[in-house]
Amino acid sequence: MQDFFDVIIIGGGPAGMMAAGRAAERGARVLILEKNENLGKKLLITGGGRCNVTSAESDLRTLLDKFKAAAPFLHSPFSQWNNTDTISFFNSHGMPTKIENEGRVFPVSDSAQSVWNVLNDYLKDTRVVIHYESAVKTVTIHDDLFLVTTQKQTYHSKSIILATGGKSRPETGSTGDGFKILESLGHAVREPEASLVPIIVNDAWVHELSGLTLEKVRITIVQNNQKQGAKIGKLLFTHFGLSGPTILNMSRDIGEYLKYGPVDITLDLFPGVDLGSINKRFTELFHSNSNKHIKNILGNSIPVKLVDHILEVAAIKPETPCHSITRDQRITLITVVKSLVMRVSGLMGTDKAIITSGGIPLSEITTKAMESKIVPGVYIIGDLIDIDRPSGGYSLQLCWTTGFVAGNSIHITK
Repeated sequence: MQDFFDVIIIGGGPAGMMAAGRAAERGARVLILEKNENLGKKLLITGGGRCNVTSAESDLRTLLDKFKAAAPFLHSPFSQWNNTDTISFFNSHGMPTKIENEGRVFPVSDSAQSVWNVLNDYLKDTRVVIHYESAVKTVTIHDDLFLVTTQKQTYHSKSIILATGGKSRPETGSTGDGFKILESLGHAVREPEASLVPIIVNDAWVHELSGLTLEKVRITIVQNNQKQGAKIGKLLFTHFGLSGPTILNMSRDIGEYLKYGPVDITLDLFPGVDLGSINKRFTELFHSNSNKHIKNILGNSIPVKLVDHILEVAAIKPETPCHSITRDQRITLITVVKSLVMRVSGLMGTDKAIITSGGIPLSEITTKAMESKIVPGVYIIGDLIDIDRPSGGYSLQLCWTTGFVAGNSIHITK
C-alpha cells in the first residue's frame, strides 16, 4: 500500500525530525506530513538565527530541575537521550559546537542552518518520506489503523507521532493544530499561554534605547514596594519594552504578578558592587575630570545611551561641570544607577512568545515512550506537552529527547 506507513509524524519541526530519523533508523517506513513548504521553519529563527541547541549542564539532576514540576516525569526520557547525547549527535554528523555564557551550546558556525542541515541529511540518509504543504485535517481510527487525512489524500499507519508544536510564533506554522487533533481523540488540553515572552514597557525612554544590550544587570520585580524576585543577566531594550534571556526567564512570574496589580522592574547597572564602592568610583571620576561636563564623563561608567535619562531622573543638568556636583547629587546619582525604575504594561502575546506553557498534561502520557495513555499508538512530543522550561537550550533539548524516545518506541511492522 503506497499510503501505508509504520508511523506518520505530523509536524516537521525539531522534535518531529528527530523522531522521524530515529524511527527510520530502526527500519520503520516513516512519513512526515508538514503544513509548510519546508521543514524546520521555526528552528531556523530560534536563538536569533544562531540556534541554542541545548545546555551543557553536566549534572542530570541539575538539568532536570530546570523543568520544575516535570522533572520526575522526564527522568526516564532523559535517561534514554539527554543533552550529552544531543551534542554527540550533532558533532558526529559534522557540526562542531561551542559553549557560551550560562552553558548555552551553539553551532560553531553561529547559524541555525547548520542544525537544519544535519537533521535534513539525517532524514535523507534514513529515507524518510516527506510530504510538504500537507496540513492534517483529521485523524481517525479504523480497524486498528490510524487514518490521517490531509486536503490531498488519506494515509494509513499503525502509529502516529504528534509534533506540531504549541502556539508560539504562529507564522512558522505553530497554530495549535495538534491540540485540536488530540482533543478529537479524547485528550484534555490546558489552554496554552505565553511563557517565555518579551515584556511591554510604555516608558518613552525605554523605547528610545531600542537595540541597546546590557550584558550584566540585576533585574528586580517589584510589586507594592516589595521585591518579588531578581535575576542577574543580559537585557535587551526593544521598541516595545524589554527582551533578552533573563527577561524571558522572568516573564512567567511577571505575568502572574500582573494579575494582582501594577508591577515595576528595577535595573541595577552595577550588580555585585556596593554603594560605597560606586561612590568611590564616581568621586574619583569627577575629581579627575573636574572641568568637564558630567554628561560627557558619565559614559565612562555606564552605557552612553543611558546617560541622558539617568541625569534626568537624578535631576542633574547635563552641562554641569563635574567639580560642581554636590555630595547629595552624587548620592542621588548612585541611587538611580542601582535602581532604575520602569513600569510593566504587560506581556507580548503568544504570537511573540519563544514558547508557550500549557498543552497535554503529563498524566496522559507514558514517561518511558511518550505514548498516549488515552489512545495507544499515539505519541506526543515537543511543545505539545505541558512542561515549563527556561530559555537556554532547554526547549530544543525537550524536542530532541521526546522526539528520540517516541521514534525509538513506535511499533514496527515486520
